[in-house]
Amino acid sequence: MSNLPPLNTDTIWAILNDQIDDATVNQLVWHYLGYRYDTSTETWDISAVVQEWRNDYPQPPDFIDSRPATVKLTRSIPKENKQIVKEKLGFKGYKIGEFGPRQTRRATAANWLLSYLQQNSNQLE
Repeated sequence: MSNLPPLNTDTIWAILNDQIDDATVNQLVWHYLGYRYDTSTETWDISAVVQEWRNDYPQPPDFIDSRPATVKLTRSIPKENKQIVKEKLGFKGYKIGEFGPRQTRRATAANWLLSYLQQNSNQLE
């Protein structure tokens, strides 16, 4: 997971525009949740993951495929950041008929990542 794109607004747009594959989207969220893969033991180090995630997901979940994990991710976004992708980036959403659960879950991941960036940096473009 050392080849992850930087967490910035270009990456958020790339997620929303389906220019980054689902595996990388998952890896970005895992990284910022604190999951680290130890290649020497071939196990996940979850020591940096907050307890509520560790309890429910001792292995990082597939946010694109798992509705329950995505619901938990949505609930973990602070109320003031629930619409951050729309408010900060002007994202208008997807057109009817052009999206499904996969796009919705990618948008949730993008929103969570942008919220994380907002909380941990003052460098929003």
